[in-house]
Amino acid sequence: MKTLPWHNPARAQALQQALAARILVMDGAMGTMIQRHELDEAAYRGERFAEGYDGLRAAIEAGHEHGEGCGCARDQRGNNDLLSLTRPEIISGIHSEYLAAGADLIETNTFNSTTISLADYGLEHLAYELNATGARLAREACDAAEALDPSRPRFVIGVLGPTSRTASLSPDVNRPGYRAVTFDELRIAYREATDGLIDGGADVIMVETIFDTLNAKAAVFAVEEAFDARGVRLPLMISGTITDASGRTLSGQTAEAFWYSLRHVQPLAIGLNCALGAKDLRVHVDVLAQVADAYVSAHPNAGLPNAFGGYDETPEDMAAVLSEFVEAGLLNLVGGCCGTTPAHIAAIAAVVEGVEPRRLPQVVSAAA
Repeated sequence: MKTLPWHNPARAQALQQALAARILVMDGAMGTMIQRHELDEAAYRGERFAEGYDGLRAAIEAGHEHGEGCGCARDQRGNNDLLSLTRPEIISGIHSEYLAAGADLIETNTFNSTTISLADYGLEHLAYELNATGARLAREACDAAEALDPSRPRFVIGVLGPTSRTASLSPDVNRPGYRAVTFDELRIAYREATDGLIDGGADVIMVETIFDTLNAKAAVFAVEEAFDARGVRLPLMISGTITDASGRTLSGQTAEAFWYSLRHVQPLAIGLNCALGAKDLRVHVDVLAQVADAYVSAHPNAGLPNAFGGYDETPEDMAAVLSEFVEAGLLNLVGGCCGTTPAHIAAIAAVVEGVEPRRLPQVVSAAA
């Protein structure tokens, strides 16, 4: 990895100083908050994409499956990233709620803003714009919060999600050697997204919810390409997901193997998020805390999903479990994933206040 100057030295230094001083709080779920608005198809499309909505309805009435044959006319309801363009006030408002709840770092609304994931909606051409706009909205919210209290910097995490495809596994049980995506396709998609996040004002790039380490390798390769092209870098965070009780990612790695597979990129932080609640995630975070010579993060779900796909863990319950993490010295950054709200983040912020952050271990190399 090349040694490059920081894209914004003052911001990078402020982040390092904050991490050394205390446990930093990340925000919670975006989707949970968007669902509260009960938006319909027309609301997702807004004025800009209203014509496509009319075309979709006409195509379906004509018998075309999923609006086939009418251009950019697929159903957009549930495409939360699109709201950065069509309902930016909703996204900005959610960012502001999390900042008011005590978040130090805000994630951009760009989880699915790669050409690969956007292909499901026929909106691949919007990838760069969605990332740049998503970062800008988060930047504006952080700047506004920081202006109210200049002593407490707020940071934008530019999010690169896992995409809707896996490079390690075949989606067809009858063709185990088949792959729905290649490393280069992932790299190209992630590079465009990264450029948008940087141009929009992100302070940090985070590759998150990683279920396939090969996807993550393509992402960090693309991020490094973007840094090299600009001659500067941003801090990089990596967050994987343990998919079930086996304690492994979907591509088969334990938390320790996951760390060693990506340690070479020298991330600012390594962590775990999604899939599990805090209670089930603890043992895996503990492993990372023992082996990683980087900061450790966790933003778990609000428990496991119930029969209706919702999350029942209260802010108080989740905060109580995470307080055990911080008291054991396992964390440097903590937040929430699926099912969490500003109330969850406020409760988490309260329990980490004044608690010493995890200290980075002195890792001795084999040669020594």
